[in-house]
Amino acid sequence: MTIIAAADGSALGNPGPAGWAWYVDEENWAAGGWDHGTNNMGELQAVLELFRSTAHLPDEELKILCDSQYAINCISKWMPGWKKRGWKKADGKQVLNQDILKELDAAIQGRKYTFEWVKGHAGHELNEAADDHARAAAIAHQEGTAPDAGPGYTGGAGPAAATPAKAPASEAEQAAPAVPAAGADFAATVYELELGFLDPQIRTNFTELKDFLHPSYQEVTRHGGLLDVASISALLDAGSALPSTGDMQVLATRQISDEMVLLAYRMKPADAQVLVVSSWWQLGANGWKLRFRQETFQQQA
Repeated sequence: MTIIAAADGSALGNPGPAGWAWYVDEENWAAGGWDHGTNNMGELQAVLELFRSTAHLPDEELKILCDSQYAINCISKWMPGWKKRGWKKADGKQVLNQDILKELDAAIQGRKYTFEWVKGHAGHELNEAADDHARAAAIAHQEGTAPDAGPGYTGGAGPAAATPAKAPASEAEQAAPAVPAAGADFAATVYELELGFLDPQIRTNFTELKDFLHPSYQEVTRHGGLLDVASISALLDAGSALPSTGDMQVLATRQISDEMVLLAYRMKPADAQVLVVSSWWQLGANGWKLRFRQETFQQQA
């Protein structure tokens, strides 16, 4: 048997009143939250609570659907390295959300599990249900009421809970999400990856940032400089910071070929004027990687 569940988080204001939820079906789901938290906390807590709720079924495989590549990468890629360094990033700074991550590290031991990234707010039934329950929990904390905690995992024979099990995943399969294919979801995939690349926490740690970069990556900076993988590594090793980022306003996403996608957007960093950004993502054996990026100051009217 494979238990298929979606896990999601929600934060009103991010940070603000926050919620988490995992969802299998109407007989098997749970939710909770905090008066103050972040979306990433909710994403991780949802996965943790799913493992806890199914701990009495250690031989059952979990297939976890997440719309957050941050949560997937934390557990599947970055956590072992953080743990070896005493829950510190490569630059020596403390890892955020490490209390939840330490509990996750303990909860996943001996369990069979895989992750699958799904596009958020795109009509995926399980993801939408998890999002609804997580948001409802966040709203309850905002209003000072008790959230609906749900029935937990009852083991009811819902369609997701009764899916035939696959062969147990190898350690290599557990260590990395499946490579996404080019096609109808390319826009959502590169958008989510670009958000990860812009995440301030990730941009301070070369080990994590490198996961997003093609080996031949180049970037033309907003001031006309040129960055590549080696220069980014040297910059961060020296204690310097990459340029600040801001929210994206997508202008266009174009699939140039089966292996190349262009994402164009506006971005307003807190310490700079509006930028127009072009990012070229290339699909290879290790998934989508950022191949080229250029930032240009938007001309004033």
